[in-house]
Amino acid sequence: MELTFLGAVRQVTGSCFVLKAAGLKMMVDCGLFQERCCLARNWDLTDITANEIDYLLLTHAHLDHSGRIPRLVSQGYRNPIIATEATADLTKIVLEDAARLQTEDTEFKKERHKREGRTGPHPVVPLYTEEDVEMVLPLIQRKPYGTPVHLSDKVTIQFHDAGHILGSSILDISVWTGEKPQRILFSGDLGQWDRPLVRDPSIFEQADYIVLESTYGDRDHEVTGDVKDQLAQVINDTVERGGNIVIPTFAIERAQELMYHLSELVREDRIPHLMVFLDSPMAVNVTRVFEKHLDLLDKDTAAKYRQGEPPFEFPGLKLVRHAGESKAVNRIKGSCIIMAGSGMCTGGRIKHHLSKNIIRPESTILFVGYQSRETLGRQILDGEPEVRIHGQMHPVRARIAQIHGLSAHADRTALLRWLSYFKTPPKCLYMVHGEEEAALAFADQVRKQTGWNVAVPAYKETWDLGRCSRIS
Repeated sequence: MELTFLGAVRQVTGSCFVLKAAGLKMMVDCGLFQERCCLARNWDLTDITANEIDYLLLTHAHLDHSGRIPRLVSQGYRNPIIATEATADLTKIVLEDAARLQTEDTEFKKERHKREGRTGPHPVVPLYTEEDVEMVLPLIQRKPYGTPVHLSDKVTIQFHDAGHILGSSILDISVWTGEKPQRILFSGDLGQWDRPLVRDPSIFEQADYIVLESTYGDRDHEVTGDVKDQLAQVINDTVERGGNIVIPTFAIERAQELMYHLSELVREDRIPHLMVFLDSPMAVNVTRVFEKHLDLLDKDTAAKYRQGEPPFEFPGLKLVRHAGESKAVNRIKGSCIIMAGSGMCTGGRIKHHLSKNIIRPESTILFVGYQSRETLGRQILDGEPEVRIHGQMHPVRARIAQIHGLSAHADRTALLRWLSYFKTPPKCLYMVHGEEEAALAFADQVRKQTGWNVAVPAYKETWDLGRCSRIS
């Protein structure tokens, strides 16, 4: 068995791994790179021969796990894409939205270059189009949690709930190379325990190999109080100053969790009854998928629906679909709350709202999710005095705030808790999905606490699982 690491190694985004085992070549995730230094990798699939991949196994629908699938299909992949039922629903929305946004951003960039009388170093074309996405959808096969799926007489997979977003899964692969199967777990992105909306992550007692995320491997979430209390304080302080609250929002999970908390704050009269704009067609569509899969939500959220208080509906909430409506938001007088994607400010409508509000001292830019290195969101959060938005430099005068408790990722303590359930050590634990410092720090901590064999692979490395050694 050989495992090649083609993304999300010593960085957070671009999840992509290829497992060769028992005569099959399986790709786990095919995600988009979002760090600015690595954007060129999205165009480069030279290390992947698309028609040699037998199966694409998708842990969840986030763009950094699914966002390059249309590129793979455009280069000849025609075999099954296997995912949970909710992930299948969300992936359609994610990829269609990504294609639309790329087309919109391309047209906007062309107009800007024309207006400025210049050309960029590369052709201005979208990574893929909505037509490319249409080729992906017939390949997706839906499988429920916990049901064995036989890829061959020697390879079986199962999906288990990862507790990260709706439909997210820990991928469990069993490979028979002798009398006893070898078990390989891909954590995907692990969620936290006791979060609203989704269920807790599944736990395991045994695996031969584990590929584990380490996004927060070097720290715990800086929870300084109740999330609702923090959110109310930011909103009330900003309204007093007469500004807007602009929230870069991940369309899946984060948008719904924000609406969950905002609906409670509104019903409890703890914040003014403002206009609240969810300016993301994708997030609007995702919310409908949540309502379709109530059986996958946690007990408290399902109970709200039964009691007639759906958490994604409350006075003042406006779901924005069309670009014209989005532009009109910035003409509104008085304070409002604007939630828009992308969550790391790498594209989409949030950049237009940032350009209008980041120069206003009375407004607040509120971050509620992880910001990868070299993204616009990270630059703002790190305190850059001015940032580039749509080709123009903007001074950062708005208040910058962050709420950590909304993260959908397990932090260091939660990752260690998940590992603590294993009764026997794996032959090797591979750290992925973390910036280099975080992955290395967490690997070192796990080694010291458990004595396990832990590796932190590099980009494009191939490992021999049987020997737990690097091949290339």
